[in-house]
Amino acid sequence: MAIIKSVRGFTPKLGQNCFLADGAVIVGEVIMGDNCTVWFNAVVRGDVHSITIGNNTNIQDGAVLHCTYQRAKLVIGNNVSIAHNAVVHGCTVEDNVLIGMGAIIMDDAVIGTNSVIAAGAVVLPGTRVEPGSVYAGVPAKRVKDISDDMLEAIRRTARNYPMYAEWFK
Repeated sequence: MAIIKSVRGFTPKLGQNCFLADGAVIVGEVIMGDNCTVWFNAVVRGDVHSITIGNNTNIQDGAVLHCTYQRAKLVIGNNVSIAHNAVVHGCTVEDNVLIGMGAIIMDDAVIGTNSVIAAGAVVLPGTRVEPGSVYAGVPAKRVKDISDDMLEAIRRTARNYPMYAEWFK
């Protein structure tokens, strides 16, 4: 069973048809859109600032979403996939983004629409990821434009996760 916990007078608000896997933790000032999925042992921790998540976003196993107290909230758009063990902290992630496994995105970064953050990449504080680009490395740098195939993979991943959730209901 997932844990949904109020803190500092804030209770998470979930949209329609959201799926929370066993062991997922959603805490505090969190607003989640429709058709979102939060997978096994993922943590969405809105205890020190707000977290807003759009529609059709998936937060995969072991991912951690958090903020910085009184300074950096977290805003995630629509059709975003946050892969296994990623850390997304106090930043803005626009629509149609894939954040790879084990990636770290730090405070005040902005991840532009239709972008990919490669597995293991570290996006430093304040980085502006250009829309339609792929960033990789430590620290993350722009390596190329997103291809049509990659854009379709972002869309397919966002579409598939609600389907996967149905298998567990």
